[in-house]
Amino acid sequence: MCCTPARGGETPPVVPPAVPRGRRASTAGTVKLPGGTFRMGNEDAQANPGDGEGPVRQVTVSPFRMDETAVTNAHFAAFVKDTGHATAAERSGWSYVFAGFLTPERVRATRSAAGTPWWRGVAGACWRAPEGPGSGLDGRARHPVVHVTWDDAQAYAAWAGKRLPTEAEWEYAARGGLDQARYPWGDELNPRGRWRCNIWQGEFPVVNTGEDGHVGTAPADAYRPNAYGLFNTVGNVWEWVADRFTAIHEAAASTDPGGPGEGDRRVMRGGSYLCHDSYCNRYRVAARTANTPDSSTGNCGFRCAADL
Repeated sequence: MCCTPARGGETPPVVPPAVPRGRRASTAGTVKLPGGTFRMGNEDAQANPGDGEGPVRQVTVSPFRMDETAVTNAHFAAFVKDTGHATAAERSGWSYVFAGFLTPERVRATRSAAGTPWWRGVAGACWRAPEGPGSGLDGRARHPVVHVTWDDAQAYAAWAGKRLPTEAEWEYAARGGLDQARYPWGDELNPRGRWRCNIWQGEFPVVNTGEDGHVGTAPADAYRPNAYGLFNTVGNVWEWVADRFTAIHEAAASTDPGGPGEGDRRVMRGGSYLCHDSYCNRYRVAARTANTPDSSTGNCGFRCAADL
């Protein structure tokens, strides 16, 4: 997997998710979305074969609330303080880190993910230490939390009185009311020469010029929000959603689809700061990928939704 490597069956011991303590979902930091019908998916030349972006289909979603931003390190720290939750990366003792953030000595001392040498399994890497021992969260309280699995995201959502959005809800919200636009703001990647998202510029994976202002994660509210008031729905970090992955979709119209009932991978949406059009142009609103729910990396987080 070029975007987010899987753990390859090295599953940490299963622990029950954090139990919410009578908490009701706060509306602070969320946007109320009216729901409605939109055209989901993509079939143009930029669609990635095998990802199941198409066919374009008519989907209706009910009204719901969505977090304005991805869950931040500050948000996640409050959850951990309240519940004592230990993430899968902390329990297993390692997670995947982009090699460009590591010293040459640490790169030589770590193993790479199969087929993706720019991902290294780093002992001690976790949400508190995103690049492994010696790193920390100074200056990153407002950045998205990373090194969290789908199961970790589920535990946080339960504690917050929320849930992960369905894939249909995520795409409806990310589009900001634009019909079949490539990005949350339109069809041009950087209108008037201004970057609107945090992705890779330069030659992947060796040179990132940082023209968009960031070479790793950016604050969760960086750049302008879309028309629905949501920040960074593409770029920055991948976002886990509720659905299991399938690349086969019915063309018929549907209402509040929830994905297949079976499958060993969960969907991720939005792309990340490592996406580049030379190998992974998944920073489009219709783009998608998936990973096993026990996997964690330095470029994947999540945001929550809530029923009205």
